[in-house]
Order: sequence, then structure tokens, then C-alpha cells
Amino acid sequence: MTPADPAVSVSALGKRFGDVVALDDVTFDVRAGELFGLIGPDGAGKTTLFRLLTTVQRPDAGSASVLGLDIVKDYRLIRSRIGYMPGRFSLYPDLSVEENLGFFASVFGTTLEAGAQLIAPIYSQLAPFADRRAGALSGGMKQKLALCCALVHRPELLLLDEPTTGVDAVSRREFWDLLETLRAEGLTIVASTPYMDEAVRCGRVALIQRGRILDVADPRTIGARFERPLLAVRSTERVRLLHALRALPDAHSVFPFGDAVHYAPVRADREPPALAAELRQALSEQGIRDAEVTPIEPGIEDVFMELMLREPAEAA
Repeated sequence: MTPADPAVSVSALGKRFGDVVALDDVTFDVRAGELFGLIGPDGAGKTTLFRLLTTVQRPDAGSASVLGLDIVKDYRLIRSRIGYMPGRFSLYPDLSVEENLGFFASVFGTTLEAGAQLIAPIYSQLAPFADRRAGALSGGMKQKLALCCALVHRPELLLLDEPTTGVDAVSRREFWDLLETLRAEGLTIVASTPYMDEAVRCGRVALIQRGRILDVADPRTIGARFERPLLAVRSTERVRLLHALRALPDAHSVFPFGDAVHYAPVRADREPPALAAELRQALSEQGIRDAEVTPIEPGIEDVFMELMLREPAEAA
């Protein structure tokens, strides 16, 4: 493997569980030194993909390589060179912080001291609790301990399956700051998340739904792929607003986003200011007279929903 080779290469990967298709023709690459995100809701196939890349399960179709090694033929070599943090807390709750770290280091034939430099930025926050049982840590501290255990043997690739699920907003931000520090030091990271706001922390993201990759793009520019004008509509009568917008003959997509409803028309050539005025008039005629209509720039969530609308037709 050379520095120009992808750290992860996935080609037409497929996995079924009985009649359930967990992964369907999945193809993408992860560059060496990249922080790559897998973005999608629960049940999209993210965890299944990680289980294949970590060689815990075998694919039913396609192929994949990790650090230049085949996930089926070279599974033993792969396991010694990667770090993996599953979605659920999987450390030993009755062991202390230091005991967990020492155990995971010994599993990989190394010591805590050998991996101290890599985990130092994270372990410095855990050090005051070194003797505390892992099960007694806060949610954020549990995630940091799990990250240390995944890094203690100095892996070349770090795989994180929804590492911040169930963690408070401050701890989530701190965790992603740590990942950026690790990436800046040259570590390749693949992290999955259901949180769209975490996607912008990645260099590139793969949008995944129903086991299919919908798109791979830079999250900061992905909004440009949305080909229609987009309006944010607000009203105190939120339920009536949703029904009224969806009943409009030119409605292409109508989805609630936070305190607003995002509306896109069928006609992609509509001018946003004129469309906004038309919507206000149409809503007023239906008795919704407090509607605020504002043209906005599409975000990654809007692109994701648009691709989901297209996906059934493309898969048919």
C-alpha cells in the first residue's frame, strides 16, 4: 500500500439477513489521512458496513479492502492494524479506567505506556478518574475512554460507529474536536452518525439510506446539488401549515425542519422572491395569515431528503 492508495476501498458490497437487504451495491473509497463520515438514520446500514470492514462479518457480494488488505482473506492482519469503537458502550464496567486501558493494550500485545503519546490529549481528561469504575463514568467520559481503548495500540485506521449517540451536546462537540486533532496528526478516521450537524466536521461524507449510498460529497458544498429554490416557512399553526403546503399543486417537497417547514416547488426555474410572495398569498387565502416565508440556502439535510425522494425511482 502506497500513500496514494485509499485506506478503505469498497466495491459493490452487499449483505443480506434473510429477506432483509442490509447493504446493496455499496461502493466508495476513503483517502489516507481523511476524516470520512457515514451519514444516515438508524437502520440505514451503517453498523452492518462497519461489521464487514472490521471483519466481524463476511459480505454476501462485492469486495472491500482495508489498508490494502482484503477483508475476507486478510482478516487477521486487518484486526491488528485498526481501532474500532462500536455504538454501544462495550468496555468492562466493573474495571477501572486504567484497568480497561491496560487490558485492551495487552490484547494487542502492547502496553499503555507505548500508546501514551497518541492518547495523551484524550487521557489527560480521564486521568483524574483513573481509579474510577468505567460503569460509573458520565456518558461523555465513557466515550472518551472507549476512544482511548480503540487507540491504545496505535492503529492506522480508526472506525467509529455512532460514537456520540446519547451524549450531551457539549461532549459531542469535544469528541469531534478530538477526532480533528487525531486526523491532523495523520490518522485515517471513518465515523458514522445520525446527526447532520456532525457531518460538516468531515472532509467528505457518504449519505446512506436503506443500505444504499445516495451520494458522496464534501458536506460544505453539497447544498449546491439541490437544484430547486428552497423556502423556510413559519407559522404558529404548524400542522395546518404542513397540510396547506403539501396541498399546493406546485409542491415538490415539504418537510419540517426545526421550527420551520422547508418547501421546494416542482418547477426548478422559479425565482425565490416571487415564489415567496405567491406562497404568502396562497396561505393567507387558506386562513394562515401569520406565515413568514424566507428564501434559504439548502443544507445537507435538504439534499439528503431530496435524494431519498429520488432513490425509490432510481432503484425501480
